[in-house]
Amino acid sequence: MTLGLWDKHGIRQAGFWTTLVGESNMDLTYLLAWESLAERESKWTAFQADPEWLAKRAETEKNGQIVASITNQILVPTAFSAVR
Repeated sequence: MTLGLWDKHGIRQAGFWTTLVGESNMDLTYLLAWESLAERESKWTAFQADPEWLAKRAETEKNGQIVASITNQILVPTAFSAVR
C-alpha cells in the first residue's frame, strides 16, 4: 500500500533493512532518494496529505499507533562514496 502511494507521488525508495545485530531487531530502516530538499518537501508533503494514505493510516492505527518512533536524517554522500 505505502509503496504504491510513494510511486504515485514520485517518491523513490533506495532500500529497506531490518536490524540483524544491534539494540533492537524491531527496527526498520529505509532510504529514500531525493534530487533536492525542495523535491523532498514537495513530494513528501503531497504524500502526507493524500486522502488514500490518511484513510489507510487511520485504519491501521484504529487500535493505537503501530510505530513507536520515527527518526529522520538527511544524508549527503562523501566524495569517496560508491553510492551517489
